Amino acid sequence: MRYGIAIFPSKTLQDIANSYRKRYDSHYAKIPPHLTLKESFHTTEEEIRQHVKYLRDAAANAKPFPLEVYKFSSFYPVTNTIYLKVKENEILTELQKRLNSGPFAQEAKYSFVPHITIGQNLESAECADVYSRLKLEAIHHTETADRFSLLYQLENGTWTVYETFLLGGAEND
Repeated sequence: MRYGIAIFPSKTLQDIANSYRKRYDSHYAKIPPHLTLKESFHTTEEEIRQHVKYLRDAAANAKPFPLEVYKFSSFYPVTNTIYLKVKENEILTELQKRLNSGPFAQEAKYSFVPHITIGQNLESAECADVYSRLKLEAIHHTETADRFSLLYQLENGTWTVYETFLLGGAEND
């Protein structure tokens, strides 16, 4: 089965991202706006149950942190992807490193760039046009990230939450 690890932002930030995603993101209906902490990977359900303890420990040893979106950006020309850029911080970087080591170690396809995708699989001309317009817009949103989720992919390609992990010191809502 295919799994992934991500942070889902607040409804406010998801609404901002979805205002763009519904038009520009081919995965709009498959997963809510998110910040990927671990690229998708394949493992068995038995193995993932064993790895959940590692995820609980990773969450317990990380503190809630500010998730700050401060501009629009793009991965063009590597991929035709437009995103909300998330400001890097030490806690986020360390959490991402931890979630990509131990039982989850695998060679990363790309370097970690904290972001929330708002457009992907666009034609090159459309990507350039949309991005040239968006980079002129101001965006600034800050909230506290206090949890991450282990996800799995269903047969129809949609992603759903397997389990959510609160970061150390966070209280369940």
